[in-house]
Amino acid sequence: MKHHAFGRMPFTVTNVGFGAWQIGGSWGDISEADGRAALNAALDAGMTFIDTADVYGDGRSEKIIADVLKARGGKRPMVATKAGRRLNPHIAEGYSKANLEGFIDRSLKNLSVDSLDLVQLHCPPREVFYQPEVFDGLDALQTAGKIKGYGVSVEKVEDGLKAIEYPGVVSIQIIYNIFRQRPDHLFFAEARRRNVAIIARVPLASGLLSGKITRETHFASDDHRNFNRHGEAFDVGETFAGVPFEVGLQAVEEVRKLVPAGGTMAAFALRWILMSDAVTVVIPGARNGEQAKANAAAADLAPLSADVMAATREIYARLIAPHVHQRW
Repeated sequence: MKHHAFGRMPFTVTNVGFGAWQIGGSWGDISEADGRAALNAALDAGMTFIDTADVYGDGRSEKIIADVLKARGGKRPMVATKAGRRLNPHIAEGYSKANLEGFIDRSLKNLSVDSLDLVQLHCPPREVFYQPEVFDGLDALQTAGKIKGYGVSVEKVEDGLKAIEYPGVVSIQIIYNIFRQRPDHLFFAEARRRNVAIIARVPLASGLLSGKITRETHFASDDHRNFNRHGEAFDVGETFAGVPFEVGLQAVEEVRKLVPAGGTMAAFALRWILMSDAVTVVIPGARNGEQAKANAAAADLAPLSADVMAATREIYARLIAPHVHQRW
């Protein structure tokens, strides 16, 4: 894995990190033991960035991270969490300094730290980006020492472009993968110009780009790939990257033809993301230690050729873009 400066922050992170949504919940039955094994394997492989959120398992993910890091000792990786989705209803008016401070205090306790490395607004409503007082509140919390820096996790490119107008925003987390290529058209250039770190999430399109999902795959009732197919619980773009399931399966079969002999589609899909110099870190999840190790190894694959990259763009333009490009 390569190491990058994390934008304007004094952290250096590996280009493949650990996405801790799966070990928190909403992905079916993943035991705490498997979650710990996955995180330990990621850290053993050298990953130095962990991404979580206060709502992943109602704090379960944060607590597992705290326990694992305490048991391991030594130099800590950078740990990013998120705040805002605990609001009910999840409305812009809820993004007050008092509410955010309450969420941050809870994460400080869950993660057993005195200051959060990075807190990200968790896909806030569009109106939040037009409320400077929200970002002023985050500046105050940074000055108070409760957070070292802050960023925003966004659904839409337009929200990312608006967010980076605020000088305190040091990072943007956004969906970027073979099925969601729009961020590379304008947003990445603007982020690089401002030295904003980019965290690429949903890199395997909720498992579609692993190449292991078929029409017969069964998803448990508590797996978002079952209960959020049409955006019933949160933005549909978080599930299969917003691509209709049948269309995604069709596109996967075309992508499969581009995967080198002996390679896996998951590794290919992660390497595709790392072809962009704008991406600071990609955060695949893992259900177990073997998946975590495989994710780390993807960074060591040879760069993809120009012809292969062109072929992925053609598949996207023909099959995927009509469903997602202007939506996100």
